[in-house]
Amino acid sequence: MAPIQKECDYLVIGGGSGGLASARRASGMYGAKVMAIENKRLGGTCVNVGCVPKKVTWFAASIAETIKEAKAYGFSVDETAPFNWSMFKDKRDAYVKRLNGIYEKNLKNDKVEYLHGTASFVDLHTVKVALDDQTEVSIKAKKILVAVGGYPNLPDVEGAELGITSDGFFELETQPKKVAVVGAGYIAVEMAGMFHALGTETHLFIRHDTFLRTFDPMIQEKVTAEYERQGIHLHKQSSQSKLEDIGNGQKRLHYKDQNGEGTMDIDTCLWAIGRSPELEKLNIDITKIDRNEKHHIKVDKYQNTNVPHIYALGDVSDSGMELTPVAIAAGRRLSDRLFGGQTDAHLDYTNIPSVVFAHPEVGSIGLTEPQARDKFGDENIKVYTTSFTAMYYSMMEPEDKGPTSYKIVCQGKDEKVVGLHIMGIGSGEMLQGFGVAVKMGATKADFDRCVAIHPVSAEELVTMK
Repeated sequence: MAPIQKECDYLVIGGGSGGLASARRASGMYGAKVMAIENKRLGGTCVNVGCVPKKVTWFAASIAETIKEAKAYGFSVDETAPFNWSMFKDKRDAYVKRLNGIYEKNLKNDKVEYLHGTASFVDLHTVKVALDDQTEVSIKAKKILVAVGGYPNLPDVEGAELGITSDGFFELETQPKKVAVVGAGYIAVEMAGMFHALGTETHLFIRHDTFLRTFDPMIQEKVTAEYERQGIHLHKQSSQSKLEDIGNGQKRLHYKDQNGEGTMDIDTCLWAIGRSPELEKLNIDITKIDRNEKHHIKVDKYQNTNVPHIYALGDVSDSGMELTPVAIAAGRRLSDRLFGGQTDAHLDYTNIPSVVFAHPEVGSIGLTEPQARDKFGDENIKVYTTSFTAMYYSMMEPEDKGPTSYKIVCQGKDEKVVGLHIMGIGSGEMLQGFGVAVKMGATKADFDRCVAIHPVSAEELVTMK
């Protein structure tokens, strides 16, 4: 059977947050004829196996912590049963499925034609799509956006396939009693924190002495120390050589850490060692699009590739910011430029706030202290720091009190705030507002002129000496 022939102004390959935002803006606001293709579930990593189900699980973990802490406030909370992982998973899955439906409805509302299938390039302007029913569609597009996202990596370790990745975390039907999490980035740290708070014996394997190593040293050191204080088993300077199935659902991890070589019998091994762009099925080589050493598509600040009418954004690109709101913002600005007549529209990738939903939360915007010193010189940098016990912990015993630490990195005589790093309760919500100030170019004096709200932890950011 000959393929069905279609044409469009703008073809978006990938139904994640960035691609859909760009598609809807181009069609709904500017009237372009737009088609979108996705071979999994609408919403991409964020909605299905990322931000959304992760944050819901983080809420559950935070409630578990609150239940434990409630007795310090005079409550007697008797847990009659352990956390019901299966019930929670079913409700979380149902929530995500509703979101999938909302995404599809929004595409219809904005008149974006949606095909569920797998796309591959035929030539620079033509993409074929294998639909679920084996029908083939050939689409000729004037402009094409590649926004297919990425997938989690497995390590080059014997038996690695016996473990799971972050995708598999959300597929777990029952709660592991004992888990090994391998990795030192935000995904590993978040999932280790959630496992531990919900009652799983958690072992976190990291290659160095701290984790979150792209963050400010204050964050690295204090969150690492806090995880150790909470009772997460940290295996520093570690490597893994083998994962084997020993029956009865158990795995045996062979590893080396600062204490030497060892083995550990676990229910689950979760690899969180990085992600790669999802390009294998796309026949991308035929386009001769430039890619970097990690196979991400090279783009400029306008999301242009080296092929004039092909663009890329989100996790598949080399923009360096694998964050959902970044992809959404970049996608909308791209459509503003391509179809809305805004010839200079592009995302400014500087001073983008980000949060790690660790235990406690971490927030960061701008330069780390070492980055600021390298860029501006030691003599042009002034750093303000504070560490304190949040009022929430005032009723608790010393050994149960979590830390709060803030750092403001300032540059020049006017002490422009070029970096803000916070750790503690409420950091996620707090950083959104302070992020506006930093993006606007606020100085330390601007912070100081803002009258504090009392009593809240955030007041420390406007009263720091």
